[in-house]
Amino acid sequence: MRSVLLIIASLSLASVTAVMGQALTVNFDKDEAGKPPAGWTATQTGTGAAKWTVIKDDSAPSQPNVLKQSGVATYPVCLRDDSRIKDGFVAVQFKPLAGREDQAGGVVWRARDTNNYYVARANALEDNVTIYHTVNGRRTEKKRMSMKVTPGTWHKLRIDFQGSHFTVTLDGNKAFEWDDETFKDAGKVGLWTKADSVTLFDDFSYGASK
Repeated sequence: MRSVLLIIASLSLASVTAVMGQALTVNFDKDEAGKPPAGWTATQTGTGAAKWTVIKDDSAPSQPNVLKQSGVATYPVCLRDDSRIKDGFVAVQFKPLAGREDQAGGVVWRARDTNNYYVARANALEDNVTIYHTVNGRRTEKKRMSMKVTPGTWHKLRIDFQGSHFTVTLDGNKAFEWDDETFKDAGKVGLWTKADSVTLFDDFSYGASK
């Protein structure tokens, strides 16, 4: 019983810390390899079968584990269960490995559920960064910028969101800014890929504005 209470307290503290404006970082190093990460909803938008698995990887920015998406689905999505942020940021290091249709890595914010959210993604096949909103499972592109996204290399994608204003950066370079009011309320944050993308993720960070 004590262990259960400690786990619940830890999850609650994580949620409160984000609300107070302090950044949280998830590096998957305490998760069991070969399984989905604890504290996340690993699924997809649309059809198919996403496969979100913690694995050991020698190239991980923080050793030893990373989160790998290797399934095929319309849009694989993995949402952080204890997150609920209205204004703040989300950032992740990602490494696109393979994919004939796509080689994408993205971050999600203000997610109501797996069918309604914002997403910013970088694509190594197209060498660009794009922002979308997904409403009732339908993704709509809003803005795009050509930027080099090298496959087999770790990159850092970040979104800062305040009210209706969003700023997307890749590897420390601003891609673009965008304004939208589709989703105004607090929601979950998470990770995203597309189609047959095989992508690694590490050092997932998020936090609410002070």
